[in-house]
Parts: sequence; structure tokens; C-alpha cells
Amino acid sequence: MIIQAFHASSSSPPSYFHSFSTKRFPSRKSLKLNCSNTSNGDKDGYLLDAPVSVGDGFSFTGGKYSDGPNPSDEWFKQGKMVKAYSIPGTGEKAKDPIFGLTMGNSSQASGDRFRWFCVESGNADNPSVILIHGFPSQAYSYRKVLPVLSKDYHAVTFDWLGFGFSDKPQPKYGFDYTLDEYVASLESLIDELGVSKVSLVVQGYFSPVVVKYAKNHQEKINNLILINPPLTAQHAKLPPTLSIFSNFLLGEIFSQDPLRASDKALTSSGPYKMKEEDAMVYRRPYLISGSSGFALNAITRTMKKDLKRYVEDMQTILTDKSWNVRTTICWGQRDRWLSYDGVEDFCKGSNHKLVEVPRAGHHAQEDCGEELGQLIYGMLHKKN
Repeated sequence: MIIQAFHASSSSPPSYFHSFSTKRFPSRKSLKLNCSNTSNGDKDGYLLDAPVSVGDGFSFTGGKYSDGPNPSDEWFKQGKMVKAYSIPGTGEKAKDPIFGLTMGNSSQASGDRFRWFCVESGNADNPSVILIHGFPSQAYSYRKVLPVLSKDYHAVTFDWLGFGFSDKPQPKYGFDYTLDEYVASLESLIDELGVSKVSLVVQGYFSPVVVKYAKNHQEKINNLILINPPLTAQHAKLPPTLSIFSNFLLGEIFSQDPLRASDKALTSSGPYKMKEEDAMVYRRPYLISGSSGFALNAITRTMKKDLKRYVEDMQTILTDKSWNVRTTICWGQRDRWLSYDGVEDFCKGSNHKLVEVPRAGHHAQEDCGEELGQLIYGMLHKKN
């Protein structure tokens, strides 16, 4: 079944969506760990506008643009840090691979759990939906979707490890950014969020990771919505804009350039142009520390090595008769990275609904955030 979505003039869900009843769940614990900045003296918190003296030895003036207000500060204030997923680490202090400088706390893999930057919106007693960003992106990409869903849902979005304001453990010190590690860490985070039943929305190249998690937890999943996922064999190869970060030496250099690692990586995948205030939020992690670039190197190399296997596994899972999760494929038709060829055939063969978004590119939540929010709202409300 194929549905084509058109631009809506209002950011509110259509009124007919409200005619359906929603199941309410028992109260859950709220997210933990408030975010912090240098003014409150929290040495363990994530530091914004940190002086170089408390940086990781590989930061760009502590990540500070200016003494004035910054859009990323406002976004950061909306979130909380949630601790989830621990690994023993190697016992050595992580150092950057270029200058051998000791990295900061957020780059270390220790026995403690990693810190994930999460933003939640809506009543925690309402049905939960978790919005999961793609590669490379941030939770910030769902900023226009959150308010649409929060009217009747408990909406949560987060930065993956290695992205945004979540921890970025240095590779080769215990956490190596493998896709298997991402599956395990996602399980830990969802367990920590304390949701008994949840709908999952995931965009782009992290879709196979989420599908593999969902396979083993089908009883917990109400809905699975995949936004421009790599569905076909043709999709199992990264575009040049991303694969360049896996190159020896050149990848290390380019990944430390916020304009190339953030701006170009986001804007080359679709038709839109980012506003400067939004670009500043995406650049911020790369300005705070070199750890964002080193994580980008590691993830890109992992994707080049394992994406094909994960895409094949996802195809098998979504077409297996034992798959019982209601699944929708949402496709931005102006995607410059993933071809539409084969997507319709896959959805027909697997009996999954396909929703087309003509104006959106690969990062549909950036191109058409409010419209996508309305579409997701409708998918979640629709009865089986």
C-alpha cells in the first residue's frame, strides 16, 4: 500500500486523528541527570563553553563561539543526561590518534555507564515514542516533530554515542563503534528509560541497528517507522560524502572540519538549505572537542565494513513470517543518497505500508519536520 503525503499548512495534527482512543500506561520514572554547564561547578557534567583548561586537549577554544547567546545552548537546556550501557574499558587513558593528547571524561571508556543526551516532550503517562536520528545527525533534527507528537504521546529523542552531546568514547579503548555495540547500547538505553511498550521511529543508516534490536523485543514494540532506510543491496554502500571520513589521514583531517563533517554531510543528502542558527547547533560538538571527529572516523569505517551485512539482515527480518511488528516505510523522494529504485517492490513484497513524502530528502525530519510529525502522528493513531 502506497500513500503519498502532501504539504500541510498547519503544524497541528488533523482533527480526525483525535477521534481514536489512546492506551495509557502506568507512570514511569522521569529521565535522570540534568544537563550542566561550567557555571554550576559540576565536574562530571557535559561542559558547554568550557575553557581550554578543562577541555580534552584537542578542543577549539573550548567550543565557544562568542560570549553571546547560542542556539545550541537553548537546545541543550531542554535535555537531560541519562546513564546507560557500560563496558569495562582497557584500563588505559584514551588519547587522540594525531597528537597523543589525553582525552576528556566524555571520551573515556570506564566501568561507569555512558551519558546519553535525551530530550523528552509530553506527558510521561501517555504512550511512548522514541525518535532515533540517522548517520550523521543529532536528536536536534527532530525539534519540529517533538511538539506535534507531544500532544498525545510521550516523545523522547536522543543522541547516539559518538554524536551530539552524548559521550564519545575514543575508539580502541573498549568501545569501537561497531553496529553490534550500537544494538546492545540501544537495548540498555531503552531499558533505562523504563518504557514497557514503545513505538520506534528511526531515520537513515541506523535503521538496520534498530530493526535488529526490535527483532529480539517484538513484544515491546507497538509500531516501527523507518524513514529513508537502506533497504536494498544498492543502499548498502555509503555515499562519497560520508565514505571519505573512513580514509586514512584524509578522513582524520576532514572529520575535524565542522563545515565538512556537519554542514556538507547534512545538506548534500537532500534539497534543503540549513539556517545558520541550526547549522551552529550541528557544528557545536565538533567545535567543543576533537572526539566528535574521531567518533565519525570510527563509525564510517564500521559502516563501510558491516553495513552490507546489516542491510541483508534487515531485509530478512522484515520479510520473515515471524515478524509481527506493524511497520511503515516513510520515504523522502528527493533523497540524493539512497535511490528510490527497489523500495516500492520491497514494500509490496514484504506487505509493509509505504508513505511517500515528495518534498523531503534523506533527512526528512529536517526538510519537512512539521509535516513528518503529522504523518507519524497519524501512523501511531491508526488501528491495526
